[in-house]
Amino acid sequence: MTDDRFPNHLNRRDLFRLGLTAGAASLATACGWQGGPLVPALQGASRLNDWVGENLFLSGRHLAPQYPHSARTPEGLFPAYSISRPMLPRVADPAAWALEVGGLVRRPARLTLEMIQALPKVRYTVKHHCVEGWSAIATWTGAPLASVVRLVEPTAQARYLRFDSFDSGYSNGWDLESAMHPQTILAYAFNDHPLGPAHGAPLRVYSPVKLGYKLTKYLTKMTFTVERPGGYWEDQGYPWLGGV
Repeated sequence: MTDDRFPNHLNRRDLFRLGLTAGAASLATACGWQGGPLVPALQGASRLNDWVGENLFLSGRHLAPQYPHSARTPEGLFPAYSISRPMLPRVADPAAWALEVGGLVRRPARLTLEMIQALPKVRYTVKHHCVEGWSAIATWTGAPLASVVRLVEPTAQARYLRFDSFDSGYSNGWDLESAMHPQTILAYAFNDHPLGPAHGAPLRVYSPVKLGYKLTKYLTKMTFTVERPGGYWEDQGYPWLGGV
């Protein structure tokens, strides 16, 4: 997707690589980098990219392209990543798992996987983008996050969402506009079979217009807030909006 307002038809990912990001974020990887001296430079990159996201683009106004199933990346070549080491996180008791939704809402909820699967369904085959530069194509199925937002009725003060997980405390935050994007889902299936531990089982956030580190896996909680939440990588300097 291009925009003629920018020289050489720069797109959103091109802008992400400009300026400070070319020297810092292009060397770092939220899919494996463990922090270190790049943090100050990444904080500058974050300010630049958040400005771009907030002032030049509105994520709810564009859709990621979809692909045929034949374009899928072989599953064994689709990278998996978690903070927990050396084993992938696994829910201790799948039958007891539920997503807690609360904060600044009128109707807090505890949603089981079956309840989420009963909501309207979205399925798409899209390209996944990691901040380190790789991409891969897969099919994701889930409930529109907007359906859950409407279900719990956020108050007028709610402006952001915080996502928490059982992956060693991994979390991050989203703005409500991004959460309401038609391609933002709570995903429970990958390539037409139930989500496995490698990709965030039993439930993860997914959006093809966000970079991978924004797509929290192993979800446990959604909290509506008035203040912008931090996040595992965002607190280390990664762009807060993380758009593609």
